[in-house]
Amino acid sequence: MYILHKFNNIHISYIVMHFEVATQVKQPYEQVWKGFNQTLFNQLAPPFPKLEVKQFEGCETGDRVALSLDFLLFRQNWISVVTEQQHLHGEIYFVDKGDKLPLGLTEWKHKHRLIRHGEHTVIVDDVTYTTGSSIMDLLLFPAMYGQFLYRKPIYKKVFAL
Repeated sequence: MYILHKFNNIHISYIVMHFEVATQVKQPYEQVWKGFNQTLFNQLAPPFPKLEVKQFEGCETGDRVALSLDFLLFRQNWISVVTEQQHLHGEIYFVDKGDKLPLGLTEWKHKHRLIRHGEHTVIVDDVTYTTGSSIMDLLLFPAMYGQFLYRKPIYKKVFAL
């Protein structure tokens, strides 16, 4: 995906990184939705950077999540706001967008999709981000993607029958 900004006849374009990680779990999607809470959020935290939840309001439109990320030599704050949440036939989703971002990120959008798959659920982490630099976006990609691969066994364990 390309983004184009225009300022006084100056055009700046860059690639926005986008990826999805899907995980099938054994509970119905309505039950999985009930489990999307601070306890799950804490379990999904990767080993690095260490994070501290400063505020967790939930997964409904307008809710905020504030984090402190500890990179050993320095700390960064991350604040996201849920900008959209829908219950559809066969799917529940919510979107969080970065309001205050760490490490040079300029945009962050994470759509959490819970899709009915028979009696089970497919959880899709749909992530879009950019630093404004295609090279930096590519360099960050393995770490970003790895953070979401890390969630797969946790989702499977938490949402087992």
